[in-house]
Formats: sequence, structure tokens, C-alpha cells
Amino acid sequence: MRGLFITFEGGEGSGKTTQIQQLKNWIESNLNTVNLCLTREPGGTIEAESIRELLLNGAASKWQPATEAMMMSASRHEHVIHVIKPALSRGDIVICDRFTDSTHVYQGYVGGVDNALLDGLDELSCQGLVPDLTLLLDMDSNAGLARTIQRGDAESRFESKGTAFHQKVRQGFVERAEKYPDRIAKIDAARPADAVTKDVIAAVRALLVAKGMIAAS
Repeated sequence: MRGLFITFEGGEGSGKTTQIQQLKNWIESNLNTVNLCLTREPGGTIEAESIRELLLNGAASKWQPATEAMMMSASRHEHVIHVIKPALSRGDIVICDRFTDSTHVYQGYVGGVDNALLDGLDELSCQGLVPDLTLLLDMDSNAGLARTIQRGDAESRFESKGTAFHQKVRQGFVERAEKYPDRIAKIDAARPADAVTKDVIAAVRALLVAKGMIAAS
């Protein structure tokens, strides 16, 4: 049986890393016969991680949005072919920190790259692969940036693009969630982490029930 593909999205500092770890812990406690694959974008393979290094470091104006989109898609293709699809074929649950929605928001909605062109890059890089569920952690962009500054993230190129950029990123994610309500679950990430985790687990539980992987409670 094909596994499940779950992605996390959100602006800088929205808590994706924390919630991915909490979801991992819950799945391991409740589905001990299922293997997990935790991964991230850009990245996931040695080659894709080298592209990540180029994309996430350096001056904010280092790359044009269209260049970023092509680099993200090149990284993603390696990731999909060598990591995500093989894991799904084994029946694993794949949890990925960012996927195509980030490209459509950062390089498309904010950067101005035409959505139809991004759809074409998705078709090339993903070969029809779409997440079964996307968890959008939504919160005020300034509060999220403050979190990243506080913890001193090393990969700071996108964080340095300014408040107006990140406000637009948030709006782009919200509009994308409205466009794909059957796939994207928008969760208020401004609350305490435990409250966010409850909503994350509820959304994933509903998916597992729908796929027949656990019984409805």
C-alpha cells in the first residue's frame, strides 16, 4: 500500500520544526508498524542540500525569483525521485518541511513568477506527486521573524528580505489555503505549542481514518 505524504508550510518562525517533531512522536506512539521518513526542502539529498546552501545564504537580492524557482524545482526533482517516491512505495509516512506551496508563495505570489510557469515546473519536478495533507502554520509574520532572530538561525537570506516581504508571504499562504481547502489545513500557530500540536494531530488523525489506517474513535 502506498504511504502518506504530509507537508508542513508557513512563514519564518511559525514552529514547523517543533510541530514536525511532535507529530513524529505521536505517530511512533500510535502507529508503531509504520515507518516514518522525515525530510525537508530545499534539501533531502546530498545534491539537493548543496542547492539549499546556495539558496538560503548570502544577500537577499542574490537571486532573481525565477532563478530561485528553477533551483528549488531542480532540488525538488532529486528529492522526489530519490527520497519521497521510494519511501511512499515502501508504505512509509513521509513528513516534509516545505514543498511546492512554498515555491508558489515565495517565488510566485511574492516574487511575481507566473503561476502557470510554476505549475509546469511542478509537473516536471514532481511527476504528479501532490501531498495528501498540508499543515499550514499561520501566525503574524513579525512575531515569526522575531522568533527566528531570537534563536539566531544561520540560514538567514529569506529572513533578511524585510517585514513587507514576509507579510505578503503570510497572505500568499492564506490565499493558497483558501484555494485548496481539501488539502491544506490552516492552523493558528500563534498559540502555545501544545494547542497547535492538538490541531496538527487532529488533522492527521482524520487523514489516517479516511485512508483506513486507523479506526475512527
